[in-house]
Amino acid sequence: MKQKLLNITPVLPSADIERDVKWYHEKTGFVRIAGDAMYSILKRDNLFVHLQWHANTDDDPLLGGSVIRIFVNDIQLVYEEFVERRAIEENKLRLKTAWGTNEFGFYDLNNNAIFIVEDI
Repeated sequence: MKQKLLNITPVLPSADIERDVKWYHEKTGFVRIAGDAMYSILKRDNLFVHLQWHANTDDDPLLGGSVIRIFVNDIQLVYEEFVERRAIEENKLRLKTAWGTNEFGFYDLNNNAIFIVEDI
């Protein structure tokens, strides 16, 4: 029997865990279920995002530029929620992309790109 992949849990760099936990809650609806000032686990429905603090030094670079894609069944409902939360502006929904999706994206406070995607 072939193993089935169930989900993905991205670990995103953070310069300020407390600030970012608050931002994720306000802008995306994810809430902290565990963690501290160095590492926190956020959850919404069956999805998880982990935040890990980095000092942004040569020995512990923050880097940024990570990307996550969250797939949904009905993008319109999620889009409307994120507009209401002011995570995105109203003109950000891209319909019928050349690669067969409807999607929108935004950046968190550490320049990590977050895309909400619906396959069409």
